[in-house]
Amino acid sequence: MPAYSFKPSEFPNKPGCYLMKNEAGRILYVGKSKALRTRLRSYFNGRVTHKRIARLVEEVAAIEVIVVNNEHESLLLENNLIKMHKPPYNRALKKDNSGYAYLKMTDEPFPRLDVYYRDRKGIGQAAASGFLIPHEAKEGDVAAEDSVKFAAAAELTQSAAQTAAASDRPRTASGSAAANSREKRFGPFASARFRDALLAFITDHYKLRTCTTMPKKVCLLYHLKRCSGICEGLISEEEYRETARQAAALLDHRGDKLIAAMYAQMENYSQMMEFEKAGSMLRHIRILERTPDKQIVDRESNVNQDVVYFGESNVLVGSFHQGMLRHVELLDFERTEGGAACDRFLIDRYGHSRPDEIIVNEIGDLKRVMTALRQLRKPPLKISLPRRGLKYELLKLCKANYELRLERERHAKEAGQSS
Repeated sequence: MPAYSFKPSEFPNKPGCYLMKNEAGRILYVGKSKALRTRLRSYFNGRVTHKRIARLVEEVAAIEVIVVNNEHESLLLENNLIKMHKPPYNRALKKDNSGYAYLKMTDEPFPRLDVYYRDRKGIGQAAASGFLIPHEAKEGDVAAEDSVKFAAAAELTQSAAQTAAASDRPRTASGSAAANSREKRFGPFASARFRDALLAFITDHYKLRTCTTMPKKVCLLYHLKRCSGICEGLISEEEYRETARQAAALLDHRGDKLIAAMYAQMENYSQMMEFEKAGSMLRHIRILERTPDKQIVDRESNVNQDVVYFGESNVLVGSFHQGMLRHVELLDFERTEGGAACDRFLIDRYGHSRPDEIIVNEIGDLKRVMTALRQLRKPPLKISLPRRGLKYELLKLCKANYELRLERERHAKEAGQSS
């Protein structure tokens, strides 16, 4: 019989990640779902026939969950958490350069668009014991049946497929920590097909080179009108760099703004009677309109942030390492003096070690806290109390997890009293 007594009412039917642990607290498996309660129920309904899943269920003693805003976020969070914890029952995504990638515009004299994997080495060293993240299931994996397929680019053209294959070759250097800081990066993309379709479109449309080492003479791509022939000087250096800048500017747009910018460019082509370009743009818009939801759990950032949500009797701290959500922790909090209690918590917690920025939902004396947390030979601490924007969205995410954990604690107490 399983060591864990599953109670469906403890879990929301919302998107998120789940973390299964044994009695010693070791993380056995990390998964994701767009409906956590339904997904977790499938493990404990007595119908498990896969031997590997059955072994996992027998070892489970506790389950932690993290709720997120959408399916896209659960995919990205799972990717990071598996790399962090390397659970024994997860076969996929354990390598540092696996999972969801970005696109980057290289910092070369003649830039090109390439695939880039963030350096996640060592992310698990600072991970605390209670955390979750999803995985990209493969055949034979525990939750292969739960794998979500983003068909964002079902109509990949032959051009896209060729460029995608070419882009897979130079990925090794892209993911290193030594990647040039002047490179521009865009993403991450949960769907590899969507990412490669976008790479193919931008590369072809702006006629950027795809070669890792430039040849002395033009290749077939130039004759197919898919490269500008910079290697033979068939376009000026200034003109080539300007087209690369325009391509990066288009990629700088996110989600619906990217699609809107592409529609605007298509209209410009039509007005200039460049109907072939306009038609190509429209075909790719139709593919890219299937873009995944926006996400805030895996962002490009060079700062570490803690998001601190103060409730009435507890406080939840979410830690973001260079934009990646890596830890969520619910702590006791005694609210005796309003804002002064919040200040005291911050000073006690971050007096010896602090991130670059702390995002809070309330604070008493901002100047007093910043003075108390000032450290020699370190830049001043930034404390934010947002009312809108990305940081406010991070607070809302922490609030959702705060409420979930309190609800689970309430269910556990009620179950203990009735037994």
